[in-house]
Amino acid sequence: MRAARYKILLLIGLILVVGYAVWRWWQGPVLASYELQNMPLVQNVVATGRVTTVSRAQVGSEVSGVVLERRVQEGDQVQPGDVLVLLKSDELVAQVRQAELALAELASSRRPQAAAELASAKAQLEQASREANRRRNAEAGILSAEEIEQALEAERVARNNFETARLKAAALARGQVEEATLAEQLAVAQAQLAKTRIHSTVTGTVLTRDVEPGDLVQPGQTLFTIALEGTTEIRVPLDERNLSRLKLGQQASIIADAYPEQTFPAQINFIAPSIDPQRGTVELRLQVDPVPDFLRQDMTVSVNVETGRREQALVIPNDALTSVKGNQATVLVVRDGKVQRQQVSLGLRGLDRAEVTSGLKAGDQVLANPEATLEEGKRVRVKNQNMLTKNPAEQENRSNELPVKLD
Repeated sequence: MRAARYKILLLIGLILVVGYAVWRWWQGPVLASYELQNMPLVQNVVATGRVTTVSRAQVGSEVSGVVLERRVQEGDQVQPGDVLVLLKSDELVAQVRQAELALAELASSRRPQAAAELASAKAQLEQASREANRRRNAEAGILSAEEIEQALEAERVARNNFETARLKAAALARGQVEEATLAEQLAVAQAQLAKTRIHSTVTGTVLTRDVEPGDLVQPGQTLFTIALEGTTEIRVPLDERNLSRLKLGQQASIIADAYPEQTFPAQINFIAPSIDPQRGTVELRLQVDPVPDFLRQDMTVSVNVETGRREQALVIPNDALTSVKGNQATVLVVRDGKVQRQQVSLGLRGLDRAEVTSGLKAGDQVLANPEATLEEGKRVRVKNQNMLTKNPAEQENRSNELPVKLD
């Protein structure tokens, strides 16, 4: 009797197990899903850029020479007039000294000597003129024609000597040709000497230095590159697929790779009118104001541009989307335990989620990572995933990748 009862209970248990298994099979497999919710959504474009100043100055030497001293290095702030490099100048110093001595000699020796020669020539001319007049006016027969001719010749020679002395004295006078020529030679020598002291002509920051003491420099050779003080920009090569989301004046949040905890603002002030055909990118420039103290030229930064915001949006994770074409996509929605394909329209797009503008409503269950082979109408069971783990307030659309795979 007990054995019969035991068999009956065993049979009932087996029937229940088989029935449960059949019921579960009838319900379908357990698949991951999301329950759509309304929540805040911010769409950002994220890319990598570099810090740059609007203008740079390249400093070189105007003369050939050997470097004696370098007074600045990378990162130094310079002002107009600051000495950057000193070149060897012995030969040019000698040329300046020679020109100075020539001017001093003109004032102390040559000019007084010319004045004395002029005075002597004048006296000789006056004497020769008196003698010539006396002989011309002598009574006939007293002096021979030859003596008169000699007196006239002496007067002519004295007059020529006087004119020569006068011209020489005039040339050596203050402010005249000789002094101007020597002054010009001195100015040229001093200018060449001044070029051996290479100065900064701008206000800015030294970015690069390509010279050391002992180097031989030549005209046209770049010794320093200086970033001019002024507007600081961030240049970003952005994937052209994001171009429609961008416009002038959009705000951005910038993070320097070297200072990840110190975020600072920037604003789009330039969008290139053309596309780089080799890279498929468009250049974006963002103005930084105020400029953080830690920011350096050519520093790598992450740029996060806010391109759209919704205080409340029906949000769907991107891994639930298939067959995405433009703003249209397909999802597998579970209704009454069965899979149905549903066309949806999308609004804001991000790396993790997108906004659904039509085709679904809050509370709908959609499959995560739907299989292409999953048949419509197939029964499935769902296991909800938490969408909040995807941080819906920080949606990113990175410049070098699309948020979802496009067909």
